[in-house]
Amino acid sequence: MEDVLDVYTRAFDPSVPLVCLDKTSKQWVTETRPSLPAKPGQVKRIDPEYRRNGTASVFMMTTPLEGKRHVRVREHRKREDFAEVIRELCDDLYPDAQKIVLVMDQLNTHHIASLYQAFAPAQAKRLAEKLEVHHHRRSNQTQKTLSGNIDGTEY
Repeated sequence: MEDVLDVYTRAFDPSVPLVCLDKTSKQWVTETRPSLPAKPGQVKRIDPEYRRNGTASVFMMTTPLEGKRHVRVREHRKREDFAEVIRELCDDLYPDAQKIVLVMDQLNTHHIASLYQAFAPAQAKRLAEKLEVHHHRRSNQTQKTLSGNIDGTEY
């Protein structure tokens, strides 16, 4: 934990961005009956019955020192999905960064080995060398956003 706290106290360096990554699952649902519209003195009425339409994994990358959030929605929570999010982080979001300081939990897919499972060894090595990984038990920076609406407001 002290390792992560030390990371959070570093000075801002645009060539070495600090990124916090977390993931959550969300269920896709469809109403089974139409909602009743709001009327004067009554709120919109939504029937609690729903049909489940599967799930999605939502990856949230926050950069607390820059005040930015990047969201990626994936169909699964597999090593390949995590690896693709890391590739996007390195190649699309921060292509000019010398190093990316990555703080994340210790989920079974959140390891450098996932890169080697998803990509050719040369590409996996290139991505791994661009990361400075710090694991912790739980991500507060991103979990606060994932627990509420996508804009960060709490329910």
